[in-house]
Amino acid sequence: MIAQKFLPTSFDWRIGVLDGRALFACRYYMAPGHWQIIKQDRHGRGRYGKHETMPVETAPRQAVKLAVKASNLIGNGLYGVDIKESDGKFYVIEINDNPNIDAGVEDMVLRDELYRRVMEVFLKRMEERRQAGGLSR
Repeated sequence: MIAQKFLPTSFDWRIGVLDGRALFACRYYMAPGHWQIIKQDRHGRGRYGKHETMPVETAPRQAVKLAVKASNLIGNGLYGVDIKESDGKFYVIEINDNPNIDAGVEDMVLRDELYRRVMEVFLKRMEERRQAGGLSR
């Protein structure tokens, strides 16, 4: 069982981390009149809060540093680290090991470069495995 303190905020940070480095930074705002970024109705339709993507360099340094540190405890994969900011402090809420990378949201700043960076890491890993004898042509 996992429990966490309810910490109401108007937005959550999502810091994308790949291979131990921050890749993207977004603010996901809560859905209007709700405490989460999505408010589902009875029919499965959702109301979403706004989002704001920014260069990693302009996101709060503490949030980025915390996201990288937390994800590095798990591994060097692709992670979406959700962080709450309250009273000048940052709290890891969740580390997603299969994060969204939605066109027009997380890629708003880097655009195609975001996908190139992801693919370059995967290509590098495949080449390293091939050189170590783990993959054949």
